[in-house]
Amino acid sequence: MLKEGDKAIDFTLKDQEGRDIRLSDFKGKKIVLYFYPKDNTPGCTTEACGFRDVYDLILAKNAVVIGISSDSVTSHKKFKDKYNLPFYLLSDPDKNVIKSYECYGEKNMCGKITLGILRKTYIIDENQTIIKVFPKVTPKEHAKEVLDLL
Repeated sequence: MLKEGDKAIDFTLKDQEGRDIRLSDFKGKKIVLYFYPKDNTPGCTTEACGFRDVYDLILAKNAVVIGISSDSVTSHKKFKDKYNLPFYLLSDPDKNVIKSYECYGEKNMCGKITLGILRKTYIIDENQTIIKVFPKVTPKEHAKEVLDLL
């Protein structure tokens, strides 16, 4: 189980432009690594726009935001353009990184238990160590709580 104090797992995924992005590319910066179920859904849009609205304040704290879901590069590009999102959206269609960060499992959708991507955030320090895990996220307040922590 990944927890605070553990080394972040390095990975390479495609961003919304189809470029390879590695977690280790951001060594020396704090990273807000957030996992979300699906582009253009109400909760995911609320969460992404929350990060967008405080992104300059996050940058000022020497941090970057990276969102990951299993949506395609094309879907991410449309989502980013539609909501003017200034941060990376990475595509993990095979869910390998999602699973390695323990963000895939049972969730309750309208009283029905299903398997899917869990909304979870990791804050990673400049040396690629996990300093905070948000195991359950409320989309509306999450960006502010992350900003307060940074």
